[in-house]
Amino acid sequence: MKKYVVAILGATGAVGSRLISELEQSSIPVKDVKFLASKRSAGKKLKFNDQEVIVEEATPESFENVDLVLSSAGGTVSKQLLPEAVKRGAVCVDNTSAFRMDENVPLIIPGVNEQQLIQHKGIIANPNCSTIQMVAALFPIYQRWGLEQIIVSTYQAVSGAGQSAWNEMLQQAQERLDNEELVANILPTAADKKHYPLAFNLLPQIDVFEDDGYTHEEWKMIHETKKILFNDQDSSRIKVTATCVRVPVEIGHGEAVYFTVEDKSAVASEIQLEIEQTPGLVLQDKPQEQIYPQPLLASGKRDTFVGRVRADNENPGAFHMWVVADNLLRGAASNTVDIAECLVKRDLVRVP
Repeated sequence: MKKYVVAILGATGAVGSRLISELEQSSIPVKDVKFLASKRSAGKKLKFNDQEVIVEEATPESFENVDLVLSSAGGTVSKQLLPEAVKRGAVCVDNTSAFRMDENVPLIIPGVNEQQLIQHKGIIANPNCSTIQMVAALFPIYQRWGLEQIIVSTYQAVSGAGQSAWNEMLQQAQERLDNEELVANILPTAADKKHYPLAFNLLPQIDVFEDDGYTHEEWKMIHETKKILFNDQDSSRIKVTATCVRVPVEIGHGEAVYFTVEDKSAVASEIQLEIEQTPGLVLQDKPQEQIYPQPLLASGKRDTFVGRVRADNENPGAFHMWVVADNLLRGAASNTVDIAECLVKRDLVRVP
């Protein structure tokens, strides 16, 4: 059996720590691991399968003799280093937005479109966390009844904005409890002009605004969905729109999804059954018993949780559902490692 040298780029981050854990539990035969991060993190010691591994500063030379790279170190770093890794023969699975809309880079959710991996040229992109859970939940419905339109409103956890934003929200919560002024320096996005507290608040802005009034996060959900389902980010075969909101939750994105199907014979009970029978999806839908997905209950789990499935009584062929998943695990580390497992199984850990 072939064994692989695996590098984790961004190993000391919130997603990086989960990548290490997911790799430990994966089916990938690992010969050796390299943990890579920024210069300030170099020298730290992390563990892999109870063995101590020293974190190295990530440079182009770090990827010599590496077979597989799992990356979550930010888009700028990915753009700089992953092409260098590919030059040295590594295949890279990237968890940033750097390559998602590149027409030469497959955007993959295993169980949905892993067949597109055969097209890879050395880099595979992991979709946005909010896109992953929505498309995963909708895919069995799409397969059986077709989809005409998706309208999604997201309730996204602060951890999706990074550890510093997470820490700031917790600090704001304490400031509020102490009747102090809430200090905000990061959210909605560090790159924008104004910043607002998230603690005890809702922020209807994730990423910067585009000229059409949509945020870039909303743009990503729209176009990533089309690329995943139809391999065309501008496909007219489905209508997709989104409103993305940052909420004061630590881990776990929630999504209220409205969708219309092509086959109007669909009924809610059959949609629930399709969800229940799909690997990776967990149906939690007993409203009379107040059973429905919640971020606190989804945290630390790889599955996507679906509930509140119901017909829209005003519009035939339209339905609503509520989708929750751990954004750091299901929406990032788990999907990234799942992609790597698919590459191994299909013998695609090689640069064409």
